[in-house]
Amino acid sequence: MDLRKIKKLIEMVEASGISELEVRSGEELVRISRPLLPGQDKLATANQGSAAGDSVPVRSSNRGARGFLVRAPLTGTFYCSPAPGERAFVRVGQTVAIGDVLCIIESMKMMNQIEAERAGRIVEVAAEDGSPVETGAPLFRIE
Repeated sequence: MDLRKIKKLIEMVEASGISELEVRSGEELVRISRPLLPGQDKLATANQGSAAGDSVPVRSSNRGARGFLVRAPLTGTFYCSPAPGERAFVRVGQTVAIGDVLCIIESMKMMNQIEAERAGRIVEVAAEDGSPVETGAPLFRIE
């Protein structure tokens, strides 16, 4: 298998957040695996099934408020609206239901809608529109 193809596969594994990929081409076999950080196994599972963010209980140190931190399920570019100049999917103070679209993360030329896995009120938007986010990066806090 061509070294460029292997490098591309490695990039895909890193960008997608999965922990393991195995590709067979004829008699050649390439297996790429990487260790997951604690808590990332849930993110990788969510990534395989859907583009929904993983919600994790969190205590905010700045206000002592409790809530759920919605984390990025994949690495990419964070967008708060469906297109430039359009209204954001959600704003601070807005109430969301399970399944509501919170944002889009563009990864590998694919637009992935991130949906709320918890109902509540948006109390914090942690990512900046158009900024890169890593897998597991905080996006929103919902109370």
